[in-house]
Amino acid sequence: MRTGALLREIARRFAKAKLHYGHGTHNAREEAAWLISSQLGYLLEEEVPLRIRRRIEAFAARRIRERVPLAYLLKEAWLGEHAFHVDRRVIVPRSFIAELVRERFAPWLRREPRRALDLCTGSGCLAVLLALEFPQAKVDAADLSPGALAVARKNVARYALDRRVRLVRSDLFAGLGARRYDLIVSNPPYVTAKSMRALPREYRHEPALALAAGTDGLDLVRRILAAAKARLNPGGLLVCEIGGGRRSLERAFPALEFAWPAISDPDSVFVLEREQLPG
Repeated sequence: MRTGALLREIARRFAKAKLHYGHGTHNAREEAAWLISSQLGYLLEEEVPLRIRRRIEAFAARRIRERVPLAYLLKEAWLGEHAFHVDRRVIVPRSFIAELVRERFAPWLRREPRRALDLCTGSGCLAVLLALEFPQAKVDAADLSPGALAVARKNVARYALDRRVRLVRSDLFAGLGARRYDLIVSNPPYVTAKSMRALPREYRHEPALALAAGTDGLDLVRRILAAAKARLNPGGLLVCEIGGGRRSLERAFPALEFAWPAISDPDSVFVLEREQLPG
């Protein structure tokens, strides 16, 4: 079977199974292309070796039968051009903050950060991207989960960033001592209790600790907003992802002037300068 025929067949099977996407792909064809290219290393139109075809078909069968995100089956996820190890100890990386890292947080970031924090780091993907984009910065990557930090350690080592990225077990800011930062980014849990009850099977393979955030999805965000000012240097920046919680956030904090960057999902990430934060 040639590559194109295999792509069409796997995509047809995924579509027929009515899978849910959102862990790096958006539809059956994208998911099939990712699976095939992960095993071949390319998607050129040529005959697929039988042993690789069998491996691809075995992954496809598990994806359909178990409803496991493909990233967990492959032990790999991507943000832009960068690959990261993932397993079920962390959510699959998909943060829109990665787009802002590539843009160096323009126009809000006024100077190159010397010290940055990735709060609720999970797989460590944003901490790695920050360290790569800002080569003079020291980056702290904090998470409450020991399992998540073990995954993050793999990714920090993968990019040889052990000397500049420090992994810290911390309940938000509690374990960070008195350290202050020029930049804080966070993709915290933000799924509402109602949405947690309705999650598709694929999302139930992810750790609930990294998803659930109370009735309105703002439990962690409230704590971050209350403490962030004291953790930022003058002129510092807080960048936080909240999924679909913009309306709830603006109702809860009507006095704050949130900026909403023009990214792929413009209602999912807010930016606040230190001087705008409460406290």
